[in-house]
Amino acid sequence: MNCPALRPAACQPVRLRGLFAKYRLALAVPSLALLAACSSTGTYPSLAIREVETRMQAQPAKADAEAAPALPSPDADLTTRLDGLVAVARSANTRFAQKRPAAERAVAASGNRASDAWSAAQIALADLESSRSAAMTALADLDQLYFAARDEAPLETSPKAEAIAAAREQVQGWIADEDAVITKLSGRLSGA
Repeated sequence: MNCPALRPAACQPVRLRGLFAKYRLALAVPSLALLAACSSTGTYPSLAIREVETRMQAQPAKADAEAAPALPSPDADLTTRLDGLVAVARSANTRFAQKRPAAERAVAASGNRASDAWSAAQIALADLESSRSAAMTALADLDQLYFAARDEAPLETSPKAEAIAAAREQVQGWIADEDAVITKLSGRLSGA
């Protein structure tokens, strides 16, 4: 076969095809020999159900042998610490409640931003926020205790974690109420 001189690449596939046609038989024989070597004439075990498998029965799990140990209840030290943190937060909430009327009056009397009354309202609001800080610190301590208790028993809530959660919930309730008051007063003050 003659290829035109200008297009020798066009004839390349035809040359390769002819080359493979000559050696096809030469390549097929060793391939078949390799495949024959991979097969064996040995016998394999049957996949049928064996007699032992028909007699097997499922056994129920031994519940009493694998019963989970009881989770620890809060000890006296933890109970004392929880009571102390709740008392700190309660005291902060009481101080907040005592300072709230003065802050409300100062915000209601505030004038424009350049006035002395507005500055006095800012100071009263800051004083109200600072009285809440002890409750925030107590809540942070309760959070750390709760996360440590949950880390000890991650799959179940232990009595220890439940006691801490109850204290946290009480303190969070006070702080949520205080936050609502501060947000409301700040909104009125910034609108003045």
